[in-house]
Amino acid sequence: MKCPRCQHETRLGRRFCAECGGPLALTCSACGSQNEPDEKFCGDCGAALMQAKVEDIAPERAPRAYTPKHLTDKILQSKPALEGERKQVTAMGANHLGASDRY
Repeated sequence: MKCPRCQHETRLGRRFCAECGGPLALTCSACGSQNEPDEKFCGDCGAALMQAKVEDIAPERAPRAYTPKHLTDKILQSKPALEGERKQVTAMGANHLGASDRY
C-alpha cells in the first residue's frame, strides 16, 4: 500500500505511514467513514474524497516572499519603535505561608 502523502510503500495492515506519519486511510468529510487511500469516492455514501498530493502542497515560505514591499519597508522603518526600550528589573518573591499552612 502506498502512502497518499509521500508515496512511500507501507506494509498492509498499517494505519499510519512509517515514513511521514500520515494516516493511510481517508476519512470521508460527509459521513466520517474510513476509506482506502486509492479510492476517489466514499464506499458508504458516494461523496468525493479530496486527497492532496505532496507536490500540490505549497512549502512554507518566508514572510518576505508574500508580504508587499511597501508594507515590508514600513515595518523595517518602524522597527526601533516596535522593539521598545529595554530595562533591567529585579523581581523578588516571598512565601506567605504560616507554620500551620505548610503541611
